[in-house]
Amino acid sequence: MKKDLFAICIVIFVLILVFTGTKIQSVEDYYLTHLDDITEDSQTVYLSIRCDTILDNWDKLDPALRQEKYVPQDGVILQRTEYVLRKGDTVYNILDRAIRHNQIQMECIYSINYASTYVEGINHLYEFSCGELSGWMFMVNGQFPQVGCDRYTLQDGDEIIWCYTCDLGRDVGCYWEMS
Repeated sequence: MKKDLFAICIVIFVLILVFTGTKIQSVEDYYLTHLDDITEDSQTVYLSIRCDTILDNWDKLDPALRQEKYVPQDGVILQRTEYVLRKGDTVYNILDRAIRHNQIQMECIYSINYASTYVEGINHLYEFSCGELSGWMFMVNGQFPQVGCDRYTLQDGDEIIWCYTCDLGRDVGCYWEMS
């Protein structure tokens, strides 16, 4: 009798869920729902991820990575995409959401030396994958900030570009001033 009552309760619960329109989501889907909720009042930023410098340095690229799934023919891993900006969002927050939403591989560590998150690899392309001066850099509105990606707080309309350099930034327009 108790088993029958329990089974009836389960069926009623499931029917209530179905008829009330309750949306069951995974944790990842729940946290990514804002990506599709851009309204006229939303503050937004733009993000793209590029590795086109590798195309000119193909001979330096690790042979295991010489495939289109790692280096697309046009060098664009993620086209310019608009994302909702939340209060206090950093370059890293937007990158992390975009990577998860688009299911792109990323690996990062916290660097004690710089007191910041360091992006080691995106889409299986890592520092030194294409020569001893290669790795990931980011720019915001055409400038290369002198802070880590989790230290740069974004503003409405900012344009973020993650770019893979094969020449310590010189090939993507970054020239470090040595003091």
